[in-house]
Amino acid sequence: MSERSERAGGHGVRVLIADDQEIVRTGLSMILDAQPDIEVVGTAPDGRRAVELARRLRPDVCLFDIRMPGTDGIEATRSLAGPDVADPLAVVVITTFDLDEYVYAALRAGARGFLLKNAGADMLAQAVHAAAGGDALIAPSVTARLLGTFARTGSAASPAQPIEALTFREEEILAAVARGRTNGEISAELHISLSTVKTHVASLMAKLGARNRVEIAIWAYETGRVRS
Repeated sequence: MSERSERAGGHGVRVLIADDQEIVRTGLSMILDAQPDIEVVGTAPDGRRAVELARRLRPDVCLFDIRMPGTDGIEATRSLAGPDVADPLAVVVITTFDLDEYVYAALRAGARGFLLKNAGADMLAQAVHAAAGGDALIAPSVTARLLGTFARTGSAASPAQPIEALTFREEEILAAVARGRTNGEISAELHISLSTVKTHVASLMAKLGARNRVEIAIWAYETGRVRS
């Protein structure tokens, strides 16, 4: 368990890490602190301490392991980013297994994205920056299989219908978001401007009642628009 003061004059992305294994916390901290524009401001060995630190430090991004003793990553995520939270924090969950049965629940609890622990330094840094900018990254290597699996089994209720029919372009962007594409990648793939992508994503969120692009992706799988 540790806490660090901000670097003088620093304007980088402030990150809080929670994992019950000290070696993992240390490794993640070393990787992220090596980035010139990311600063680890605190670490915690469990979800309870993570929630306490997050509420006090207000980091830009929380990086939480799913499986922790006591208050796990799902409960911690719900406390900081759930539907009843007035000022939610950005949470990215990390897991050892790409078919972890708790990942879907964590995303439902408000997590903006997920990563595997073996994702590598570059992907980890990308995920942190994406979450900080509201452009959450879902691990592309497992997006279709994992979200597809849990969308079929995670909820017995029928998916909500959009308040207004989606346009053809919105359907294209919906599919791209569901496959884990970032706004920049969608812009390049569809040959449209970044601002246009952001406008369509915002429209999708409004029509679907989604809080973030992860919920857009889940809805796409639940309605069968994208299949694993």
